[in-house]
Amino acid sequence: MRVPLLDLREQYRALASQIRAEIDEVLLSQRFILGPKVEAFEKAIRDYCGAPYAIGVSSGTDALLAVLMALEIGPGDAVITSPYSFVATASCVARVGAMPVFVDIDPATYNLSPAALESYIENGCKRDSSGKLREHSGRKIRGIIPVHLFGLCCEMDPIHVISERYDLEVIEDAAQAVGAEYITAHLGMRKAGTMGEAGCFSFYPSKNLGAAGDAGMIVCRDHKLANQLRAYRQHGMESRYHHKFIGGNFRLDEMQAAILNVKLAHLEEWSAARRAVADCYRQEFTRARLTDNITLPAEPYGERGLTNHHIYHQYVIRVRQRDKLQEHLAKREIETAIYYPLGLHEQKCFAYLGYKNGELPETERAARETLALPIYPEIPSEAQHYVVNAIAEFFDR
Repeated sequence: MRVPLLDLREQYRALASQIRAEIDEVLLSQRFILGPKVEAFEKAIRDYCGAPYAIGVSSGTDALLAVLMALEIGPGDAVITSPYSFVATASCVARVGAMPVFVDIDPATYNLSPAALESYIENGCKRDSSGKLREHSGRKIRGIIPVHLFGLCCEMDPIHVISERYDLEVIEDAAQAVGAEYITAHLGMRKAGTMGEAGCFSFYPSKNLGAAGDAGMIVCRDHKLANQLRAYRQHGMESRYHHKFIGGNFRLDEMQAAILNVKLAHLEEWSAARRAVADCYRQEFTRARLTDNITLPAEPYGERGLTNHHIYHQYVIRVRQRDKLQEHLAKREIETAIYYPLGLHEQKCFAYLGYKNGELPETERAARETLALPIYPEIPSEAQHYVVNAIAEFFDR
């Protein structure tokens, strides 16, 4: 049996007539950039996330970049983030001239560890005469980018306590977590992206809410920042051909917005289906007595009364013989993926930062041991049984 990591064809078949009608409408209108479809999708995301403002952009990467530019983070600054993430999280910091600072992850959730964050600040930073926090080389630490990885929110309460203590901006990288929920101490339930100064989403085709190409969104709560971001996505243009500052071409096009608007209506259903797939995996791994051989995904908020406590963008297990297991599954036509084979501090593009092997041990261990298994809302239960049985076969050899 062939089991793909992701299969989007069934999703498209179910929505094909609606999507084609929306595309035809855009083609007939000949409005392709920042038109009524974008405005409608921005409103829909505002309503879905519970955010005051939403700004459609060209990708999740450009969402991060635009926010950093609008907050005037640049040369002489530093931003703390996770080393266990897609490269865009840290590369956007570097692209504006600031320095990414990596803090280790929690070994259970793979998200930024609040304990490691606090330890880094207390032991690796100092306040200057004005009270601003600076890292060891003297750069001013401006913010924190927590990454809600694989569909699970970071522990935002302790991150906010730290950010408020040291006057740091919190920019949420919610590229993999649209709709994921977290219960905050003071505000109750909040969705990913709505707990910081700004939240950044990606609608890359493989995401839970995927476009037919690149697309992204920024949500925020400040009117001034929202207006700045709208200008930054159009080369810093507030009125036609008048540019107060240098921005970029970060615009969301009408076609992608039209497709995403159709799909957004089904997102809750798809999130529930992904959790059902995760539950099935958990039951099957338990039945096969494999939980001593592999570590299943953590669900730290599962007992907090949340619906979308985890939206399972990926279903990631931990296993010491990861590479051999992946090879075994490939021979049985089971597609898997490794997110991520290196910590960002180990990537050649960040060698200039000077991190040494062993400096971020949990990140390095996760990079060696984690494996993503097939998951998508329509995956047949028979395919899941086949995956689990193939893994059981590997350990029975």
